[in-house]
Amino acid sequence: MPVFELRRLRLLHELALRGTLAAVADALSYSPSTISQQLGLLEKEAGVALLAPDGRRVRLTEHGRVLAAHAARALDLDEQVHGELESLAPGLAPVRVAVMQTATLALLPAALALLAERAPALRVELVELPPEHGLFELTARGVDLVIAEQYPGHTRAHVDGLEREVLGTDPIRLAVAPADPARSIDDLRERAWAMEPAGTAARQWAVQQCRAAGFEPDVRFELADLTAHARLVAAGQAVAVLPDLLWAGAPAPVRLLDLPGRPAREVFMAQRAASRGRAGIVEVRRALREAFAVTRGESRL
Repeated sequence: MPVFELRRLRLLHELALRGTLAAVADALSYSPSTISQQLGLLEKEAGVALLAPDGRRVRLTEHGRVLAAHAARALDLDEQVHGELESLAPGLAPVRVAVMQTATLALLPAALALLAERAPALRVELVELPPEHGLFELTARGVDLVIAEQYPGHTRAHVDGLEREVLGTDPIRLAVAPADPARSIDDLRERAWAMEPAGTAARQWAVQQCRAAGFEPDVRFELADLTAHARLVAAGQAVAVLPDLLWAGAPAPVRLLDLPGRPAREVFMAQRAASRGRAGIVEVRRALREAFAVTRGESRL
């Protein structure tokens, strides 16, 4: 019976998720030739063809898909084992967190301050990613924890092997310049809008609010940076739909108007079920819960 090397199984798992050798190489900081060589060795261990040419790319064979599915389970088991060992003799392995911009501004400073007191040896690494990308990287094991959001009526797909915990809700409101006379979204049909890039849940939701009010928004500023949205609005150059977490407890430099129904997005954490026992992740989640409560005035640090 062949004995498979876990490192090579992860490469096959990554290929099944990302689709190309180049994407796997980029994600793991290897060269495509190294990835190809290691997968070739995995094929020898398996004794069957795992990859087949597909134009200028490769695709998984039926055997490759079967082994990739087992690889995912093997990686989960490996993570569970390391979590249990860490809980017995805590060494606190680094925790890599993907965060959306508003969480970076509102939650991370307070959460990191708590962690510096409680677990000073814990290394926390942050990468700012849109929720769509962060959740994918969580599945691909590029990160260990994700802070993401979902908008009313736009529930994100649940993925096997991932667990969510809701931190709370975050009101979403219209933002206009301080001297703008607008009173509701109905007054903004002729204005220039700042919105997040096409394809994001935030963009889809914002466009739907305008359509529900009977118009198509004139999106002149397509930016991922919400602080840029706020500055454009404050300068009177645009209007926008922005979440309250963006202000992080500070006075907003814009005038905020309620949308119909006073909607709020749901802010949640997600992790792999296999990592729930990792002491470092438990500490980070605890700190994030408390930091979010502080933004809502529910407790003090």
